[in-house]
Amino acid sequence: MDSRSVGVEEEFLLVEPETGRPKAVAGTVLQTAGPEAGTDLEGELQQQQLETNSRPCHSLEELHRELRRCRAAAATAAGRAGARVVALGTSPLPVEPQPLSTSRYERMAEVFGLTAHEQLTCGCHVHVGISDADEGVAVLDRAGPWLATLLALSANSPFWQGRDSEYASFRYQVWGRWPSSGPAGPFGTSRAYRETIEQMVGSGTLIDPGMVYFDARLSERYPTVEIRIADVCLRAEDTVLVAALARALVETEARTWREGKPASPARTELMRLAAWRASRSGLDDTLLHPVTGKPRRPPPWSACCSTTAGTRWPTPGTPASSLRC
Repeated sequence: MDSRSVGVEEEFLLVEPETGRPKAVAGTVLQTAGPEAGTDLEGELQQQQLETNSRPCHSLEELHRELRRCRAAAATAAGRAGARVVALGTSPLPVEPQPLSTSRYERMAEVFGLTAHEQLTCGCHVHVGISDADEGVAVLDRAGPWLATLLALSANSPFWQGRDSEYASFRYQVWGRWPSSGPAGPFGTSRAYRETIEQMVGSGTLIDPGMVYFDARLSERYPTVEIRIADVCLRAEDTVLVAALARALVETEARTWREGKPASPARTELMRLAAWRASRSGLDDTLLHPVTGKPRRPPPWSACCSTTAGTRWPTPGTPASSLRC
């Protein structure tokens, strides 16, 4: 593809302005959203969260403007319901999640019990355009070892129910309780991918194909690869960085496929370990190298980049606009 589109879905907490406690008003927010929200806002599993959907973009500058527009629309709509939107992967304060009143979410709560009832997490899903399903599956088969890096870069959920989880991304740990979450092994062909999804749904364990929660998958709604591993980022600039890296990863792996180079995917077990490691420490400690699978500490930040605040390894949340490489 000459210029791959990129779009982003961001999930946010709805909170009380005075206390920061999650507020169960998603239904009201969606009902009272003004025309400026358009189709950019959607509900999620719980009443205490809201999702924004950007339009497809072809430049990072355009995506940055679009994300800011979507975040502003969400903030305006939440304000009408007496709430604010907060870009955190989990709630720092205790909360009793309440499922959104839809038949699908109510069914999920019934089938999955405490896993669904406690599932108040906010992620960032990057959609990158593909030419067809064959190209998309070729990307999935090659990109897996690199996804944990995106989790480490985006980690933004250290607190859970009023406690320090001691994880950089505890959202990923909570999300891992779904039976279909995490890394996926190689598929080989788009037909094998479709058959795998059909078998998973046919097992009766999942409600529908939308519950195939791989770290990266083919979108059910769009002609895209959907990379789902990242936490929602505090700043829109950081989301742009994650999206830029995701698009570059898709383009790189699609190009190797078009050149006829065979995939050499990592073992699923190793990818799971890499994601756990990224979830645990973010950028602050040892990660697993995407190629070798061996533990490796991030290099000194001065070796590759610097920020406007000085030379250092950036913590999660450092705005992409402050980086000079």
